[in-house]
Formats: sequence, structure tokens, C-alpha cells
Amino acid sequence: MRVVQYTNQQQDEWDAFVRQSKNGTFLHERRFMDYHSDRFTDCSLMVYDDNTLISVFPANWDASAHTLYSHQGLTYGGLLLTTEATQRQVLEVMQCILLWSISYLQVLRVVYKPIPYIYSDCAAEEDLYALFRAGARLRTRGVSSVITMSNPLRMRKLRMRGARRAIDNGLYIDRMTDEDWCTLHEYWQLLSDVLLRHHAVTPVHSEEEMRLLMSRFPQQIKLYLVRKADKSIVAGCVVFITRNVAHIQYIASGDEGREHGALDLLFRHLIYERFKQMAYIDFGVSTENGGQLLNEGLIFQKEGFGARSVCYDSYEIDVDRAVVEQMLPVDVEPDRSIRYLDLQQLNASFEPLLSEAVERVVRSGRYLQGSCTAAFEQQFAAYIGVRHCVLCGNGMEALVLIFRALKTLHQWADNSEVIVPANTFIATILAIREAGLRPVLAEPRLCDQLIDVELLPQLVNECTVAIVPVHLYGRVCNMPRINAFAREHHLLVVEDAAQAHGAMQGDRHAGALGHAAAFSFYPAKNLGALGDAGCVCTDDDTLADYVRRMANYGSATKYVHEVPGINSRTDELQAAVLSVKLPRLDADNERRRWIARRYMEGIDNPLIVEPAMPRDEREHVFYVYPILTGYRQQLMQWLRQHHIETIIHYPIPPHRQAALAEFAHLRLPVTEQIHRDVLSLPISPLLSDSEVERVIAAINSFNPTD
Repeated sequence: MRVVQYTNQQQDEWDAFVRQSKNGTFLHERRFMDYHSDRFTDCSLMVYDDNTLISVFPANWDASAHTLYSHQGLTYGGLLLTTEATQRQVLEVMQCILLWSISYLQVLRVVYKPIPYIYSDCAAEEDLYALFRAGARLRTRGVSSVITMSNPLRMRKLRMRGARRAIDNGLYIDRMTDEDWCTLHEYWQLLSDVLLRHHAVTPVHSEEEMRLLMSRFPQQIKLYLVRKADKSIVAGCVVFITRNVAHIQYIASGDEGREHGALDLLFRHLIYERFKQMAYIDFGVSTENGGQLLNEGLIFQKEGFGARSVCYDSYEIDVDRAVVEQMLPVDVEPDRSIRYLDLQQLNASFEPLLSEAVERVVRSGRYLQGSCTAAFEQQFAAYIGVRHCVLCGNGMEALVLIFRALKTLHQWADNSEVIVPANTFIATILAIREAGLRPVLAEPRLCDQLIDVELLPQLVNECTVAIVPVHLYGRVCNMPRINAFAREHHLLVVEDAAQAHGAMQGDRHAGALGHAAAFSFYPAKNLGALGDAGCVCTDDDTLADYVRRMANYGSATKYVHEVPGINSRTDELQAAVLSVKLPRLDADNERRRWIARRYMEGIDNPLIVEPAMPRDEREHVFYVYPILTGYRQQLMQWLRQHHIETIIHYPIPPHRQAALAEFAHLRLPVTEQIHRDVLSLPISPLLSDSEVERVIAAINSFNPTD
């Protein structure tokens, strides 16, 4: 299952689901809910199973209290379910919602208002068992008075006498016609006066809000009145007409109406004439002070018409991930596939902000080199801790731009050499060659798969101009030693930080540890766009200016081209997406570290060599969690049988690729062993704790000799 935060684009899908659900009413349609937008931060959720919508959850979010509410603007509003929903599905839906809330809202508390059973075509209290499994406790209990039309209690003689007295005094029943706002105004004044004088409260809805709702739902929201001979209003109530329940709200009677039994006349009319075909008539909750005071007078009046008590409860959950993870009993937990990285699910976790950002760009009419690009460049430069961030087409082009600029600015010869680790992704090496320089491949260390600083002296000569430390898999190289070596030999250091977004060494981020750095924002990266994008980071003003011009056809002013350039630009849409995702980067990286620590603690198989955690954990953001095994194909097959997806980063070393035939003569045993044995385990920040444990258990049970 996957959880998606509701956006305006899903209104039709949401409303269609509400109408066919077994416990939804028009009160849960977006036309009704959205008028609360100025008071509550909507965080309604939609739950899909195999791309089929199976549940919706009206909700709002209080960031200051880290609390997710079953929507505060609604009297009730728990999970809306299909008629086919099973108890197991409801458990899983609730678990998915709570886990999503933990991961992406850092929620500490959930307040949940179940939908009373009377609003369902069939019993719909499966969510109460799910609440119990999540450790919920009763928070408030409101008592509503409800008439079961098929089996009402006897109407009290007191109420019958009141109705006759009203008729004897010339009172009569009326209904507000559609858009008769003068009548609404007159009644709302009466209602406000009665509530203030007798209960010291004001109506929840303003008159303007009620007008809006009645204009949107003319068939579902009605105002019934009691008038006297001069047509002035002495009593009335608003009725919300749902699928099988007439819900009476905003009951008010002035002094004259109270004296002559106006409400007795009105309620008898609604029960025995107007809504006699309904299954239930609900007179609303008769509590005050947040449920601390039971208004027995109101309950007595309503019971006089044959009503029974129905509880409107709310529950509170102090969210505990460990408890939520155990909501599904082991014997009913589905054997779901564990994707290596589910990009659709990952991007859905940023909704609705992601779609809203995209929509703003589309509507802006500015799609290149606009305000979104400028904003993200400033944000990312500040995050990394450099003066300049220049967005470009992708990570490889970022490296090409850096090296072409440096070659020109420093007048490097065509035979100038750049030292680069041999086990990097081929794009790093191709970029150096594309810039007109010669790559020199350096062996990595087997223990961390990063460039071996001890071997650098063997690779330096009079043609060497730069070193490219690649922060492979998200781990920062030994930059103090690399920088010291570079200074000693008058070399520039260009970081390939394409996999290290957010990693730190000391008090500085990767990307601010050398002369310049290249980042990729490929969708699968820790900070990923929805397509290709990249950037150059540097404190070198001259380099940044040259890179910016070169990436835009060599132009700083339109149609004026000062240097040989290319077209390498990040579009506004990608920049907007990156701005949405950047604030959550550190939290996602910490989740990746947690998963990595759990793998390191839990995996115990002599056939597996795991990566080591650096002494300072901030130096690794685990873009990839690479293990080494001499039984790679067998292990991949074993994990596949356990519905666990893995990936190889990377199966063929660069010097064995046909595209780099000039390196085919090299013998690089460490690089070749890494590419032969490496296997990447799932480490998405969306992995649940139970999924991590499944991976650990599957690896520990692997034995190719069985």
C-alpha cells in the first residue's frame, strides 16, 4: 500500500470515492471540507493498493504540536472505506497512515474521530480495532440523541402538549427557500442571541460560511423555521441531510418560542412528516466544555421525541513507531515486495507541496532561468556553505563545465592529467575526457571503496593538474589528506559529490571541501529532481562566472556569446521540485543512517562483507548500501525469492567498458574485485522497520551450499 497526500488535482477522485464508500457522506466531499482551508492546514490522505484507491482519511495537521487530526472541521471523519474492506485491510491502512505520518510529519500524536455506525450502510467500526492495536485511548465522549426510525421510543406527552400549545398560539412551520439570504440572516441573529445568552458560545459557522455551504449543497442543507402570525421567526434548526440520516444542528428558540412550545412543534413535524423515510434522525451532541459537561436538559428534550444515545468519541494516539510496526499480527502481514527504491512512493511523500510547486511553474509562463532557478541556487549554496551554486543539465555536465573552465582559466595543455578513482561511475571519467583532459585511474581501498591516498604519489607527474575524489555511495573521501597532497603538488581538487548530498566532514558539507564540486540531482539521488539536473558549487568567483556563461551557450547577455559554450541548464520545474525536497534532506539522510546501522548490527553471515560506518557518522549519507560477496548471483536470486529487490553498482568496471578501450590494458585487481562482488541492498528512507528486518533475516538465512 502507498499513502498519498491529497491535492486539488485529486478532487474528482476523492469525491467519487466518498460517494461510493460505505461510510462517507457529502460532509466528506471536498466541496464541504475545503471551506475550512483558512482555519486548518489540510493534510488529508489517500491510500492505494496496487494503484486502486481503497481508503481516504480527512485530516488536518498542526505542525506546532506535531499532531495529526481526524479533520477538526468535521463533526466526525475517520477512515472512509469501501464496502469490500476487510479487517486486515483496515489494519494495514491505519498502519500505513501512521508510518507515513511518522516519517514525513515527525508526528507525535494523532487525534482520531471515528464515524458513528449510524452513518454506514453496514457496520464500519473496523477502525476501532486498528486504533486499539495502535495503542489509542479514549479522549472525549460526546453523547448525541438519535431516533431510530424503525424502532423509536415513545414520544412523551409533554412534547405532544407543547406542539398543540404552539398551534393554539398561531405558530406554524416554514422552510427557507433556496438563496433566501434575508431569512438566513434573521435566523442567524436569533441563533447567535440564544447561544450567547443561554450557553455563552457563538455558532461554529459564521453566517457567511453557512450561506456558502447552503449555496453549494442546496439539496443537503435546509433551514426549517417556526413563525408566528406576523411571519417573524421564533425558532428553527438547520438540517444536514446525509445518505440515511437527517442531522439536526443549530437548534434555537427565542423566549416566545420557548413559552409556546415552538421546538416541540418543529421536531414533531420533522420526525413524523418531513423525514419519516430516513433511517435515523440525529439531534446532535449534547455536551458542553469539550465534553466535560453533559447538558441533561437538552438530552431530556430530545429523548422526549423517542431518541436514544449514540456516542461521538475521539481517540488519542501517542505515536510510537515500534507499536505501529506491530499493528499487523505476524501471521497476517502480507508478503509484500521490497523495492530497491520506489520513486513513485518517494515523490508521493512530498505531496501536496510537490504538485503545488509544479503547478505554480506551469502557470507562471517562465520555464527556464527564472525565479525558481535563482531561489534554489541560493538555497543550495547556503546549505553547502559556498558562495556559488550554478545549476546545469546534469551531474556529468557539471564536471565537464568545471574542467573546461579550469582548462581555459589555467591554460592547461591537452595532455594534462586528472587523477580519478578507477571504480567510479563511468560518467566521472567520460567528463574528464570530454573536457579535453586525460583521466588517470587510481585504485580504491577495498575497505571503504574510496580512492587510496597512499597510491597517489605513484600517479603524479609533471602533467598532473587535478584530483577528483569521488564520494562514492555517499561517503566522503579523506579530504584533509587529499587536500594536503594537492597543495604539496600544486593540484586542484574537484569533488564528485553526485552521491553525497548532505554528507559532512568536520564542520563543512561535501561540495565545500575542494576547489569546486559537481552534484547530480538524478531522480534516485538523496536529493533528486523529477528528471535530469545538476550543479556546480564553488567559492571561486571567476570559475562560477565562467561556468554560468559556458552552460548558457557561452552567454551572459542574450545573443551575446563571449566564450565557447553548450546548452546545459536546469529548467524551472526541476528547480522548484528541488526547493521542495531540500528541507527534508537531512531527515531522510538520518533515516538512511539508521537503516545502515541496523544492517550492520543485524546482518551476520560469513559470506557477506559489509561497509563500515565512519567514526563520524555524518561523513556517510548511504546513497547506496554496498555489500561484497563472492556469491553475488546466488544471493540476488535468493533475495528475489524473498521478494527483495537489489541492484549492482556497478557490474562492469570502467576500464573494461568498450567506451574506454584505451584503458583495457590496465590491471586493477581491487577495482575488479569490487565490481565483481558488489551488491546494493535497499536503503530508501521509506523502508519500514519491518522491511529492514526482512532484508536482514533473508541475508542471514542465505547459504548457497544448501
